[in-house]
Amino acid sequence: MSETRELAELAKRRGFFFPSNEAYGGTAGFYTYGPEGAALKRNLEDVWRDLFVRELDNVELEAPTIMPEAVFEASGHLDGFDDMIVECAECGATHRADHLVEDAVPDIEDAEALGPERVGELIAEHGIVCPACDADLADEPVEEFNLMFGTNIGPGSAARGYLRPETAQGIFVEFPRLKEYARNSLPFGVAQIGRAYRNEISPRRALVRVREFTQAELEHFIDPESDEPPIDRVADVELPLYAAPAQHDDDGTTETHTVRDALNEGIIGNDWVAYYLGCAIDFYERIGIDMDRFRYRQHLAGERAHYAADCWDAETELGGNWIEVTGFAYRSDYDLSKHGEYADESFTIFRQYDEPKTTERAIVDPDMSYLGPEFGGDAAAIAKELEALAGRDRSAFEGETVDIELDGDTYSIPVEKADFAVEEQTEAGEHITPHVVEPSFGVDRLVYSVLIHAHESDTVDDEERAFLDLPAEMAPTTVAVVPLMAKDGLDERAQSIAEELRAAGYEVAYDDTGNIGRRYRRQDEVGTPYCVTVDYETQQDGTVTVRERDSTEQTRVGADDLAAVIRRLVDGDSLSDL
Repeated sequence: MSETRELAELAKRRGFFFPSNEAYGGTAGFYTYGPEGAALKRNLEDVWRDLFVRELDNVELEAPTIMPEAVFEASGHLDGFDDMIVECAECGATHRADHLVEDAVPDIEDAEALGPERVGELIAEHGIVCPACDADLADEPVEEFNLMFGTNIGPGSAARGYLRPETAQGIFVEFPRLKEYARNSLPFGVAQIGRAYRNEISPRRALVRVREFTQAELEHFIDPESDEPPIDRVADVELPLYAAPAQHDDDGTTETHTVRDALNEGIIGNDWVAYYLGCAIDFYERIGIDMDRFRYRQHLAGERAHYAADCWDAETELGGNWIEVTGFAYRSDYDLSKHGEYADESFTIFRQYDEPKTTERAIVDPDMSYLGPEFGGDAAAIAKELEALAGRDRSAFEGETVDIELDGDTYSIPVEKADFAVEEQTEAGEHITPHVVEPSFGVDRLVYSVLIHAHESDTVDDEERAFLDLPAEMAPTTVAVVPLMAKDGLDERAQSIAEELRAAGYEVAYDDTGNIGRRYRRQDEVGTPYCVTVDYETQQDGTVTVRERDSTEQTRVGADDLAAVIRRLVDGDSLSDL
């Protein structure tokens, strides 16, 4: 059985995650986290907050998941948030066309970058058929399908809205207020963990491609001319890099470089992207990603957004496939500039000069009493174009008339009616549009990766054992308290110890069902790092047995010292250190 199938069985049986709404036939692309999975996901999010909010001194907000249509018109999602779809004429099933190509043609890893026309050609060239009914798809059109879920805000002729396809826009639209909290000073970072929604054409592979998912995103606003990342903090961190040239080379492989070397050699093209690639390594190691099954892959030219100079994805290997779990992008000033064009607020920030600057500025004050009667409905547009022309070409006003090009027509305006002048102005600073650096983490894919990478098996007492090798801070339960027998007062003492450990801040399970070996196996299977056994010796000398999950080694410690002992173990000590 493949590791992904093994995990699917474990996840459902032990309450990590399972398809939603199965009582009503299920709904593709939606998953429910059970008690174990919800706890694991919460722990992963806490580690992310610890590193990307607290340690890096950023702030966090929580924005609505439904936003008005105007937000996504400005962001470009209405026109450009599409995937390629092909519909089977025989059975009516719809499929993600680029995924069909990737599955059928091993040499193609990113068919999405090829475009609908080329993907359609590849479907025909390789005789790709409908996965549902085996009908030929060669003559079916490949079309773009917008992935956003639409809704109405309010009753009746309500305003159109959408479920957000990413959490980032909830940060960008609030920039005018957020900059006030940052005292109008750059740089500053704003984080958010929340749900996002994409109407996937063909959800698949459990938590990898779903329609509702959780993102953990950081938007770091910087002044591109003056703000530099503290590269020294991560300069010696080693990065497994699968760069663009290696992807074009038949023999290209992942190579390890330090952050400093990757920048010096031009492998990574942006200092801020390199900085966050270095910062994130600690996160992946802490949550339990197998770093031998991890890489950073550089986007090829056809994959990058038009505003992005360099982008990298963190990828994990699952079941023989590499999947994206994080995107690292330098988004320039694209997002704030677009919202600045559409919204009524200012999406700029004031940059103070070290010393005031005196400059010459060309200005016009068009005579509307002349422009109105002369040009009618075009007068306002002509006045606006005169102002723009003064700013970019003063020489245009040197003659008796100035010519304006507007919608293909030429208008001649007497210079005296434009009231052109050059004035000296002293300025204390200027308004700039910040640039944005964005690490965007897919929480569900990370949970899935952690579980697969942690799923281990070995032999204990001539019996095969399956267990999750989860870091202690990630495990849904830190310690399980088990009485040797549920009688003779052992159960009462075990319950008391469990309550004391909960009061000390640990996630504690109590289990008195079945034989002691079976209880150990149950806890191993869900990743509980430590078991505490209360036995008859406990009643005699006040000691309990502490068992460690991975090695199955045991030692006795005083029950009164147990909370402190567990803390030492969680912090990295081994049983032999006690």
